[in-house]
Amino acid sequence: MIGQFVTSKAGHDKGTLYVVTAVEGDFVYLCDGRLKLLETPKKKRRRHIQPVNSSVEEGLRERLAAGGQVRDEEIKFAIKQYNLK
Repeated sequence: MIGQFVTSKAGHDKGTLYVVTAVEGDFVYLCDGRLKLLETPKKKRRRHIQPVNSSVEEGLRERLAAGGQVRDEEIKFAIKQYNLK
């Protein structure tokens, strides 16, 4: 699930597109590279997000899963590319 695009189904951010950066039990940590950065991701329950049938590029997804060096600009760019489709 790490590296997958999701939209928020509940809360004040309803409809916002995020990238899953970490999974912890029933919670996921979300980042958009703009307001929710990698240092301070948004914590949401799984039932409050809707997965999208797409994910970030393979290299970025592997670095997210391994805890490697990822910049907020890369997340922001991936979301921008997804929105252009």
